[in-house]
Amino acid sequence: MRIEEDIKLGFKDVLIRPKRSTLKSRSDVELQREFTFKHPGCTWSGVPIIAANMDTVGTFRMAEALASFDVVTAVHKHYTVEQWRAFVARVPESILRHVMVSTGTSEADFVKMKQILALSPLLTFICIDVANGYSEHFVNFLQKAREACPNNVICAGNVVTGEMVEELILSGADIVKVGIGPGSVCTTRVKTGVGYPQLSAVIECADAAHGLSGQIVSDGGCSVPGDVAKAFGGGADFVMLGGMLAGHDECEGTLVEENGEKFMLFYGMSSESAMNRHVGGVAQYRAAEGKTVRLPLRGPVEHSIRDILGGLRSACTYVGASRLKELTKRTTFIRVAEQENQVFTQL
Repeated sequence: MRIEEDIKLGFKDVLIRPKRSTLKSRSDVELQREFTFKHPGCTWSGVPIIAANMDTVGTFRMAEALASFDVVTAVHKHYTVEQWRAFVARVPESILRHVMVSTGTSEADFVKMKQILALSPLLTFICIDVANGYSEHFVNFLQKAREACPNNVICAGNVVTGEMVEELILSGADIVKVGIGPGSVCTTRVKTGVGYPQLSAVIECADAAHGLSGQIVSDGGCSVPGDVAKAFGGGADFVMLGGMLAGHDECEGTLVEENGEKFMLFYGMSSESAMNRHVGGVAQYRAAEGKTVRLPLRGPVEHSIRDILGGLRSACTYVGASRLKELTKRTTFIRVAEQENQVFTQL
């Protein structure tokens, strides 16, 4: 046993210090980024925000809505191959280039992934998603996927430390998914005592990834647009959002009604709700590591994504970054004891 004494930080622990800027307007900020990925060598450009591969968020309808903003959707792994075939047949190229095909790590998952990818050469992105990216089995699956899919971009995780980021990139990942426990409906930290404050995880993992010409996606922990800016400021190449995009018309959560008001259920993918829906319940050898919440219906997702992108542009103007790519170089974090004046939050 050992203790690391240096302080690790989450998004709530810091603010971005403003700097002089020559930008005249938020509209001058370019949010699109272009990446050349390590293993396939292909290039992609777009707004590097990803809707999380949760079954209530990463839906086909979400992909269609967000593609118009040049934003990516990691489509959840529970659609059938036939549902994928129908989706690919009816949407244009511009939608498919903004889609990630999600998969687990079983043999059945591997076969299904290959069947989905065969539906269109435009399905470039693979998202290999497990809660614990430190297992040897996960690394072996990643290596198998890289060998089978040499021309695809592979996003894999989740991990929170630099040495594991390096192992995943060397094993075939182009983008490493970073985050253990920060999600709004994740209870891993209280059930297991395991986790890592998200901002420090992003800073440390980005440094490791960029040294090997890889990228990272900050997955979890963002509750307001300012957190998205902080994730990019900390070095994240992509930011994945779940709770911030939940409860919208494009989601597929169960609708419930109470006292005449409608709500949508939103839950973590390791929650009892998710396991009841997809695997027949919580196995006796494990505990549920997610919770279920009711969200008031939020309407079309376009309003929320405009708010998120607007906040990100504004952050860039405050530090003089004319492009999102420059935000990290222009960011100085200051540690704080408070984020906002909440005197009227109860009214």
